[in-house]
Amino acid sequence: MNIARVIVDVPSQNTNRLFDYGIPEKFVNIVQPGMRVIVPFGPRKILGYVISLTDHSEFDKLKNIEDVLDITPTLTPELLQIGKWLSKQTLSFYVSCLQVMLPQVLKAKYRKELWRLTDEVLPEELTNIFAGRDIVNYQEFVNSELSYQQLRKYIDEGWVDVHYEVKSRETKKTTTMITPLLEPIELEEALIDLPKQATKQRTILEYFIEKQDPLPKKQLLSILNTSASSLKPLIKQGNIREYKLETMRDPYAHRDFERTLPFPLTEEQQVAIVPILHRLEEEKHEVFLLHGVTGSGKTEIYLQSIQRVLDKDQEAIMLVPEIALTPQMVERFKGRFGSKVAVLHSGLSAGEKYDEWRKIQRKEVQVVVGARSAIFAPFTNIGIIIIDEEHESSYKQEDRTRYHARDVAIERAKIHECPVVLGSATPALETYARAAKGNYQMLTLKKRMNNATMPSTELIDMRDELHQGNRSMFSRVLLDKLKDRINKGEQSVLFLNRRGYATFVMCRDCGHVKECPHCDIALTYHRIQERLKCHYCSYEEPMPNECPECESKTIRYFGTGTQKVEEALQELIPEARIIRMDVDTTSRKGAHERLLNDFGNKKADVLLGTQMIAKGLDFGNVTLVGVLAADALLNLPDFRASEKTFQLITQVSGRAGRQKLAGEVIIQTYTPDHYSIQLASEYNFEQFFKEEMNLRKAFNYPPYFFLTLFTISHPNQLKVQEVTQKIVYFMRKKLSEEADILGPTPSALTRINNRYRYQCMVKYKDEPEQRKLIQRILHYYEDEMKEENGLQITVDFQPYQLM
Repeated sequence: MNIARVIVDVPSQNTNRLFDYGIPEKFVNIVQPGMRVIVPFGPRKILGYVISLTDHSEFDKLKNIEDVLDITPTLTPELLQIGKWLSKQTLSFYVSCLQVMLPQVLKAKYRKELWRLTDEVLPEELTNIFAGRDIVNYQEFVNSELSYQQLRKYIDEGWVDVHYEVKSRETKKTTTMITPLLEPIELEEALIDLPKQATKQRTILEYFIEKQDPLPKKQLLSILNTSASSLKPLIKQGNIREYKLETMRDPYAHRDFERTLPFPLTEEQQVAIVPILHRLEEEKHEVFLLHGVTGSGKTEIYLQSIQRVLDKDQEAIMLVPEIALTPQMVERFKGRFGSKVAVLHSGLSAGEKYDEWRKIQRKEVQVVVGARSAIFAPFTNIGIIIIDEEHESSYKQEDRTRYHARDVAIERAKIHECPVVLGSATPALETYARAAKGNYQMLTLKKRMNNATMPSTELIDMRDELHQGNRSMFSRVLLDKLKDRINKGEQSVLFLNRRGYATFVMCRDCGHVKECPHCDIALTYHRIQERLKCHYCSYEEPMPNECPECESKTIRYFGTGTQKVEEALQELIPEARIIRMDVDTTSRKGAHERLLNDFGNKKADVLLGTQMIAKGLDFGNVTLVGVLAADALLNLPDFRASEKTFQLITQVSGRAGRQKLAGEVIIQTYTPDHYSIQLASEYNFEQFFKEEMNLRKAFNYPPYFFLTLFTISHPNQLKVQEVTQKIVYFMRKKLSEEADILGPTPSALTRINNRYRYQCMVKYKDEPEQRKLIQRILHYYEDEMKEENGLQITVDFQPYQLM
C-alpha cells in the first residue's frame, strides 16, 4: 500500500473529494488512515487527513506526502466513516466534518518536538539525537539516520514521545524536575571536591545523598532556600540533571470527590432499567426514551447502566447540555467512577480540553461526560450512549457543520450495536412522537425520588396586578412568599427569561429606539459598564444622556434584565442576600462553580438567573421557584415557541422541593390562558403533546413534515432578493407537487453585521432528490461564494433557529 487517499483542508465544492498522494519510502508502514499529513497542493503545502490506503491510482504521476504530523492516528476508522455520513447528511464539506471531531489544539499552527520520557540510558541512536538534552526539535530526528519505523518502536516502548508545541499557546503543561545522576557514594566524593564557599551547592548535594528521588525544581529551591544559579554548576559537572516532565492538566485536580455507591432503585426505576440492561447483555442497538418527571432519579439509572458497561470492559458517552454541565453533575460521575471519567466542556482551556481528549484517545478513561462535541469522543468499544435533557436545542450545532448530537449518537450506536438512552422530563415532540409510534422504546418515571411530591404551582395574571396598581415586576403573592422563605431560613430561585440589564433604550418624547448601526436590532443596555451592546455583532457604544433624534433628556431603558430584577428586589426586601447568575457574572473561569457553591452553602437566600439555572441544579433547601415573564418566549417568530416555553417552565419548576421540604412555584404571566403555560403549571405533558401535535399537523410542521431552511446573505439587498427568488423558482420546478416552498422573505433579523439576510423554506414529507438539487445550487453559486465578502448560502435540514 504505497498510495494514500487524502482529503485536503480546502473547504470548497471543487476540492471536496479524495486526492491521491505517493507515500515516500521513509513513511511506508507509518502512514495510516486517520492521520494528519502535510501535502503539496498547487503552489502551497497544506494539511490533509488520510482516509484510506491503496495500491493503484488512475493517475500516472503522483506528488508525495511531505510530512506526517501524527505517529498514531487522531481519527479512528469509525470516526472517518461517521465523517463521511455527516458530510452527506448536512451537505457540509468532508474536511469540515472531520475537523469538528478534533480538539482546537490539533487545528492550530504548531512545531513538533521529540521528548525524552525516561531517566534510563537511551538506546544508542536516540542518545545521538538527544545528545544530553530532554527536548529536541523534531527536524533533528528527520535529519538523523533513524527510520520512522524505529521511532514508532521507541514510542511504543515508552522511551520518547512526539509533542506539538502550538504557536498560539502552549498545549502541554510541564514541570521542571531535578534528579541526581550519581549514586550516593559518588555524590559524597563530589561533595568533598566542592570549594568550602559553595555552601548552596553543598546543601543541594547533601539533600540528594539523603534522597534519591526526582523533585520539582520549584519545590527543591523552596525547601533548600536557594536559587536556580546554584544548580547550574552541578548540572554542568554532571552531578544532577534538569528535565521537563509532562503533567496532564486536570481541571478537577484541586477537588477530592467523595466516592459514592449505587442507590437501591425504586420499583419504577427497576422497571425502567431492565430493558436497557437486557440490550446491554445482548449487545443490540435500540433507542430508549426515558421520560421521567424532574427529580425522578433518571441520573441514577444512567449511572447504573454505565456501571454495567464498565463491568464488560466497554466505554460510555454521557451528553448533558452545556448549561447543565454543573459541578454537581461532574461530582456525581467523578464520585461514582473516579479517574475513569474525562470531562469535556466549554469552560475548560484549550490545553485542558486537549489533555482530556488525549486521555480518551490513549484509553486511560472509559467514560466521557460532556456537551455536544463529546459525541465524537475517539472511543473504539462503545457500550452505551446517553443524552440527558435530550430536548435541549444546544445539542444542535448552528454553524458550519450543522449536525444534531442525537443523530450522531444513533448512527454511532448502530455501528457499535449498543443502546442509546434519551432522557427528559419534557422530550422534544419529534422524539416523543417516535416513541409513541414504537420506533423508540418508551420508559416512564412518574414519581419523584423519596416520594417527594411535585411542587404546587400558582399562575399569577400580571394584568390584574397592574389593574390593582402594582407596577413592580413582582406580584404581591411572590413577594410575600419570598419574605416568608427568608424568615424560615429556606432558599428561593428566581428565573428570568432574558439576559442583560434591560432590553432596549427608548426616548419617551419621540419614541426613537437606539439600534445597532450594522444589524437591524435594538441595542441592549448593560448597567455595570453603562454601555449599549449588540448581541449579534459585538458593536457597543456608551449610554447616551439625551435622545440623538430630538435631543430630549427623557431617554430611558425599557424591559427587564437580571440586573434590574436584582436592584428592584434589593429595594423591596433589603435583607435578601442575592446571587445573580447570568452571562455577565459567569464569564470568568470557575465563576459558575463558585456561585453555585456559595448558594449550596446557604450564603444567599435567592438565586436569580437566566436559562443557566433552569437545569440540573439540586439543592435540598430550595422550596420556592418564581418564574418572571413566563411568556417572553411565546412572542418569538418560531413554531417551537410554545414547546420551548412548556419545557423551560417545567424544568425550572423542577428545581423546587427536590428533597424533604415541599416546594412551591409561582408563575407570573400576561397570558395565563395560553395552553403551554396552563399545562406546564399542571405538569401535564401528555395533554400538551396532544394540543401541540394538532397545531403542528394543521400547519404542516415537524414531526408531520420535515423542514429545510435556506438563509442567503450578502451586503447588497437586491442581490440577496434575486438569489433567493431564483432558488425558490428552481426548487418549485424540480421538487414534487407535495412539497410546500415558502418565501423568499426577509429574515426576522434582516441585517446582521452589514449583511442582508433572506430566507426560504421547504416543507416536505419525502423528497429523495432534494439533497442532489441543493448540491447543484451550491455548485452553481460556488464562485460568488468564494469572493471576499461575497454571497453566503446556508442550508439547515433541522432548523432550530428560525431568526
